[in-house]
Amino acid sequence: MSAFAGTGHLVRLALRRERGIAPWWILLIVSLALVMVSYVQRAMGTPELKATYINLISTNAFLRALGGGIPEPRLEVLATWRSGGFLYVASALAALMSVVRHTRREEDAGRSELVRAGVVSRRAPLTAALLVAGGLSLLSGVLAGVALIAVGFDPAGTIAYGAAVTVAGWVFAAIAAVAAQFARNARTATTIALSVLGAAYVMRYAGDATRQEWLKDLSPIGWSHLVQAYQDERWWMLGVSVLAAGLLGAVAYRLVDRRDLGSGLLPERLGRAEAPELRGPISLAWRLHRGLLVKWAAGVACFAVAGGALSPLSKDLLSRPSIVVENIRSMLGVSGGEALGAYSWYLILILAYAVALYPVLMTLRLRSEEVSGRAEAVQATAVTRLRWAAGHLVVTGLGTAALMALAGLVFGVTYSLLVGELAVDLPRFLAGALSTVPAAWCVGAVCVLAYGLLPRASVAISWVVWLLTAGSGQVAGPLYGLWGGSPLEPFHYVPNALIGASSAVPPALTLTVIAALLLGGGLLALRRRDFG
Repeated sequence: MSAFAGTGHLVRLALRRERGIAPWWILLIVSLALVMVSYVQRAMGTPELKATYINLISTNAFLRALGGGIPEPRLEVLATWRSGGFLYVASALAALMSVVRHTRREEDAGRSELVRAGVVSRRAPLTAALLVAGGLSLLSGVLAGVALIAVGFDPAGTIAYGAAVTVAGWVFAAIAAVAAQFARNARTATTIALSVLGAAYVMRYAGDATRQEWLKDLSPIGWSHLVQAYQDERWWMLGVSVLAAGLLGAVAYRLVDRRDLGSGLLPERLGRAEAPELRGPISLAWRLHRGLLVKWAAGVACFAVAGGALSPLSKDLLSRPSIVVENIRSMLGVSGGEALGAYSWYLILILAYAVALYPVLMTLRLRSEEVSGRAEAVQATAVTRLRWAAGHLVVTGLGTAALMALAGLVFGVTYSLLVGELAVDLPRFLAGALSTVPAAWCVGAVCVLAYGLLPRASVAISWVVWLLTAGSGQVAGPLYGLWGGSPLEPFHYVPNALIGASSAVPPALTLTVIAALLLGGGLLALRRRDFG
C-alpha cells in the first residue's frame, strides 16, 4: 500500500467537516484587513496626522510593539502594520486548531481506528490535515490580498502581505502536527501548540518593545512581520517560514511512523488509585477544570503586569500636546486629567473580553463530556443531570470571578507602585475588574442556553456569541466607527469604575439577573431533552 493511500478521501472528509468552521476564520481575517484600512483613513486622514503618529510610535514602546516595528507614514503601511499583528496570529491559530482537530481529536474519538481499517495508510490522516490547514491559510492570505488590491493597494506589497499571512498558518500547522505526535490527547496537543504560539508572540512583542531584534528573529510570528510588506518586501523571509514548516512537517512524519495509534510519545502520568476528595459534582468539575484555570490565571497575571508596567509610558504619552493624543483622548471620551484612568480601563476591558472566553470554553467542555460518554457514566451514579451541569457551572462562574479579581489585584498593585497610591488605586482597580464579571457571566449563560436547546449547534453558536461580543464591543468597536461598542453586548453597560462617578452596582445586578435567567432556561432545556 502507498505511504499516502486514502489521503484524497480524508481530505474530502475534512473539507466537509470544515465547511461550518473555516469560512468564519476566513471572514475574520479578511474583515480585519479591511477594517484597519478604514480605521487609518478615518483616524489619520492627513499626512500631518500620520507623521505625528509615527513620531509617537518611535518614542513609545507599547505602540511600537503593538504592530511590530516603526512603519512608514503611508496608508497601506500603517493599515497592514496595525492589522498584521492580529492576522498572523489568527492565521496561525486557525491552522493549528484544524490540524489537531483532524489528527489527535479523531484518534481520541476512535474514528481514526475505524478509518484505518480501510485502505488508508498511516501517514494519510496527517497529510490530509496538513493539506486542509495549509489550504485554509492560503485561501485566507489570497482573499485578504484580493480585498486590499480592490481598495487600491499596490499589488506587489499586497502579495507579500498575503503571503506573510499564509506562511504564518503553515508554520503553526506544522508545529501542531508535531505536538499531535507527542501528546496523548487533543487537549494536550492544543495546549502545546498554543503555548508555542503564545511564546512566539511574546518574543516578537518583546523584541519590538525593547528593540532587541534577535528576539523577533527567533519568533515564527516575527518572521511574518519581518517580510515588511509595502516597504522593502523581504521575500526571502517567506522562504524561512516555508523551510521551517517543511522541516517540522518532516519531523511530524518521522514521529507518526514511530508511535502507536492512540498513544503519544510523551510518557503518560499515572493517576492515584483512589480520589477520596471527589465527593460530588463540584469537586469533580474542579478536578477537571483546575489545570486550565491555572493556565488562564498565569496569562491574565502576565497581561496585567505588562499593562501596569506601561502606566508611566502611557502617562507621559497622554500628557503630550499633539493632534494624535487629542484624538486618543477623544476616542476614550475624557479630558486631560482623566486620560490615564480611561486608558487603564481600556486595558481592563481587553482582559474582560478575553476572560469572557473562559466560560464559553467551559460550556463547550459540557458538550465534550456529553459526546464522549463520560457524562453518561457519571450520571449512572447518584449524580443527576442537573447536579452534574450545575457543578461545572459553579466552578466556571467562580473561576471567571477569580480571574478578573486576579487581574484587578495585579494591575492595581503594579499601577500603584509606579504612578499611583496603593491605598487609593488598588481598591478601585479591583472593583473595576470585578464589575465586568456579570457581563462575562452573561456571555457564558447564552452559551449554556444554546447547549440546552441546540446541543449539536452549540459549539458554533458559542464561538459566534463570543466573537460578536468581542468584535462589537468597546475595545474593537472604534476600529470601524462604533464608538462605545454595540448596545447588544453586555460589556456596553459596564461603567468605567476608574474615573466615573456613577455606580457600577445597578448594571451589575441587572446583568447578574439576566445571566441567572439564561442559565435557568439552559438547565431546564437540558433536563427535558435527550442526552447524548
